[in-house]
Amino acid sequence: MNILLVDDHKLFAKSLSVALDEYSEIEQFYIAQNIQDLEKILCEKNIDMILLDINLGSLSDTDGLEIASNLRQSPPTAKLVILTGYDLPVYRHEAKKIGVNGFLNKSISPDDLIASLTRIYQGNTCFPTEKKEMIIEDLTAMEKTILQRLSTGKKRKTIADELYISERTLSNHLQHIFEKLGVSSAVEAVTKAIQLGYIPPLC
Repeated sequence: MNILLVDDHKLFAKSLSVALDEYSEIEQFYIAQNIQDLEKILCEKNIDMILLDINLGSLSDTDGLEIASNLRQSPPTAKLVILTGYDLPVYRHEAKKIGVNGFLNKSISPDDLIASLTRIYQGNTCFPTEKKEMIIEDLTAMEKTILQRLSTGKKRKTIADELYISERTLSNHLQHIFEKLGVSSAVEAVTKAIQLGYIPPLC
């Protein structure tokens, strides 16, 4: 397999390259440190599989899921795999919707990684098995925006004013959010949204 890793963490990229060097399944391992490298390598090399992180930091203005979605619209030559530490339900859900071939956590061992990539290379998909399948109903862009602003501690009136909507309209949006997330308060909604991945964890 010819593998291309798209990741902004140089140490992780180098460590993974070294770790996989001993496996005969890997013919060539390439690393893209910017989007120009990604396009160049895809044009010049016979890439079988692209490993993408979700959070690409300064590497790209978009995240790995959006890049994967854009790549999926091209002729399907290379397999697409999300390899990330952001292993949250919303991201896994979105990856499945996009149609990527696998979703793997960066904590995976090299042996398990090779086994998973081999299965994907052979035409299978590889997603983590959850003890309890979580049904995720997509939030709209407006609902996500409202949740993100709620998470910063803003009052409802402030949020309504900023979004140029009435407080009644905001309440309707919140009710829809509560129903989709299965919660009954704004605090519970923000907590659930963080757990699912709609809102980045508060640091």
